[in-house]
Amino acid sequence: MTGARSLLDILPAGVGTDDADVLAAYSHDKATFCPAGEPRALVRARATDDVVATLRWASEHRVPVVPQGTRTGLSGGANAIDGCVLLNLEKMNRILEIDAEEQIAVVEPGVINGDLANAVAERGLYYPPDPGSKDISTIGGNVATGAGGMCCVKYGTTADFVRGLSVVLADGRVMRTGRRTAKGVAGYDLTRLFVGSEGTLGIATEITLALRPARMRPLTAVGFFSSAEDACRAVARYLSEGFKPSVLEFMDAASIRAVGELTELGFPDGTGAMLIAQSDTAAASGELEAFERAAKDSAATEVIVAEDPAEGDLLMHARRLAGVAMEKQGPSLIDDICVPRRRLAELVRGIEKIANEHDVLISCVGHAGDGNIHPNVAFDANDERQVASAQRAFDAIMALGLELGGTITGEHGVGTLKRHWLARELDEAALWSHQQIKYALDPHGILNPGRVL
Repeated sequence: MTGARSLLDILPAGVGTDDADVLAAYSHDKATFCPAGEPRALVRARATDDVVATLRWASEHRVPVVPQGTRTGLSGGANAIDGCVLLNLEKMNRILEIDAEEQIAVVEPGVINGDLANAVAERGLYYPPDPGSKDISTIGGNVATGAGGMCCVKYGTTADFVRGLSVVLADGRVMRTGRRTAKGVAGYDLTRLFVGSEGTLGIATEITLALRPARMRPLTAVGFFSSAEDACRAVARYLSEGFKPSVLEFMDAASIRAVGELTELGFPDGTGAMLIAQSDTAAASGELEAFERAAKDSAATEVIVAEDPAEGDLLMHARRLAGVAMEKQGPSLIDDICVPRRRLAELVRGIEKIANEHDVLISCVGHAGDGNIHPNVAFDANDERQVASAQRAFDAIMALGLELGGTITGEHGVGTLKRHWLARELDEAALWSHQQIKYALDPHGILNPGRVL
């Protein structure tokens, strides 16, 4: 086995380490059921040259490289494998440029999503992709997984905002993709190829992002329902009328109870599910009135339209607390499936059935406007029976999503957690194409091996 010392010797002082305690701390992300191996070294890159040097060395010695950001992922994509080099990019965290005239930003991969959003807001601009982890996840990680968020229903996912990339390929060569201009169709769309590739094709060290003009502060409405199915029917009814809310979020009874343990919500007793809708246009009042009608036509027990933006902020805070609340319940398997919106009611009904069949607690939140639901399967890690039941429930949810015409992941990525499910979703020709692209760009298979494919 090639030792780490020859790599550390070619890097600037302080960039690399083989300290066992440090390696252990960096060896995994936040996913459960995803094993982590023992890395040989950690490189905390500070510049593109560090990434180039690492990949040239790894390519020469045929050593696997696992790229990382802040390791907030939920699919095991940043977990170490035995003998790998962990290539962490969180120190590459500069906002290189904000061009208000062209409405673009150029950033390094370690920039925190929320920090970028705040920086462009000071220039009268808006960066819409806002995953639930926006205050801790990096733009590089968002690009690697094709992250989404609460505003996707109107504005789209990370992929819709990446104009161009500077990518270090497996052999250490640097390639630029895309452009700064609003339009451009010269050649294949290599930028889109790398977005969502989870570090298996190349490592982005500079990212050019499209921005939007600052939006109006949104107004908010919340609808309460006695059942999750009623809430899902309201989603389809509302959106079928042609409205485009900036947010349309879902919480079921279990997630509402979990958040209620953290903060006083004041929601009606017996609430089975809730929807939160926001509109950030001049026509916000009309859009929320339409939401109220659709909710009441779908058996909402109560609908409240917030009178000012501050009330809306409190409602959205409750939704953003869902992830924290579920973490406090203990270990869990967080699923991430997306189905056609008209199948949402069938999905939540099926998940309730799966929970009963496997005797596990499953709470659901999600971006209902996109048909993207995050079932959270809770279990006792010390109880082998519960661990096995949680895994079976997770697999049953994955199968249900595909049966309903959906996908195995809407925004968290495949990683190792869902790798064996990818072949279930793709047909033979599509899987072959994935494999050929991987081989063309990474012939020695050193970039994040065992992820995605």
